[in-house]
This record gives sequence, structure tokens and C-alpha cells, in this order.
Amino acid sequence: MLENLQATAEAWPFLAQGLWVTIQLTVMGSALSLVLAVVLGLMAGASNKALAIPGRIIIEFFRGTSLVVQLFFIFFVLPQFGVELPGMVVGVLALGLNYGAYSAEVVRGSIASVPQGQWEATTALSMSPAHRMRRVIFPQAWALMIPSLASLMVHLLKGTAIVSVILLRDFTFYLDQLTRQTDTFWAYAAVGLVGYFLLALILTLFMNALEARAKHRLGRGPSLREVLSPTPTNKNSLSTAGGGI
Repeated sequence: MLENLQATAEAWPFLAQGLWVTIQLTVMGSALSLVLAVVLGLMAGASNKALAIPGRIIIEFFRGTSLVVQLFFIFFVLPQFGVELPGMVVGVLALGLNYGAYSAEVVRGSIASVPQGQWEATTALSMSPAHRMRRVIFPQAWALMIPSLASLMVHLLKGTAIVSVILLRDFTFYLDQLTRQTDTFWAYAAVGLVGYFLLALILTLFMNALEARAKHRLGRGPSLREVLSPTPTNKNSLSTAGGGI
């Protein structure tokens, strides 16, 4: 145990470097997937078939092919056509495209779940389609889609480990190096599981905060400040505090 701890301490600068690469992949891959999800989700849910059909094809293509195959295609095949990209860009593109396709279905489904009365109200107010979506429909759909997007982003975080196959030096890459100094159980069970768990926990807490904020803006829950407060206020107590028997 002491030898493993000492080896881990010596390898920590490299592990920290790998963690930083994993964090960058997660943040940039999530940002790209979210942008693609909104665009493709709106396209797939559009009444205009000229938008819906291409959106549907793109979604099904990237959902129906393996992330590993997509990663290898961008890294090994595109250079054959003169398109050679840095490893980080390849990782972000593969993760963003793959998880963006899955997230697009979440966006489309959440928009479709907004009550019909809200759509009818915007029509009665003569809102333009863009104004209706931006001001009324999407804010409500956003609160609905956050929990599912949070799960997909945690999956994306764990999916970043695949970039080690193209020798991108992420956290998993340096865990492989650590096994040479310790053993497989220690490197992956003790260091790897804890590292990825902490990153996933931070990401989940961040998404939970976004969900609380989105619901509060719609008047459906407490504010983020109230959620984080060690002594949350009870609105009912204000109305019953002065009441007698």
C-alpha cells in the first residue's frame, strides 16, 4: 500500500495533466454537443420536411454508428483526404457529434412536451415562430431537458477515456502508465474510479444547479440561493407564525 501511494504521489503531476485534458474534452465536447443538439432537435421537430428529414438523417447516422468508429474515421481516414486535425480537436469533434445526436432527441422530445396551450397562446398573441420559441417554448423545454442532458454529459465524461486509443494523453492514458509502477487494481480501482467519480459528481451538481435555476425562473421551484442556503426558508411558516389555537 505504501509503495502504491508513493508511486501515485510521484506520478501525480502527470495524472493532473491527464485530468486537465479530460476536463477540457468534457467541457468542449459538452458545449459542442449542446449546440448541435439544439440545432438538430429543432430541425427534427420542424413541420417543414426540408428541415426535418436532413435533421433526422444526421441524428440517426451519428446515433447508429460507434463512437470508436467515428473517432477512428476523423483521426485516420480524414487525413487521407488532406484534413488532418490535432488530437484534441479530433476528440472534441467525435464526442460532440456522437453525444450531440443523442441529446438532439432530448431537445426534440422536450419541446414536444410543452403543453399545447402554450403554443396556442403564442399564436393568439401573434408571435413570430422565432420569438415564440425563444421567449415561451424553449425556456419551458429547457427545464424539462436538463435532467436527461445531465445524464448524457456524465456519459460523455466517461466516454472521454476512448481518446487514449489515439494516444491523446488524458487521465486514462496516465492511468495506463501508472499500472507499470503499481498494479492494475490500484491504478484503475483506487485512482481511476475515484478520479472519474469526483469529476462526475461535480458535473452532476452543476447541472442540478442549472435545473434549479431554470425551474425557479418559470416559478416552479425555489431559487438557487434558497436551495444552497443552510437554513432554507419555509414560505408556509410565514403565514402560520402568528396564528393561534
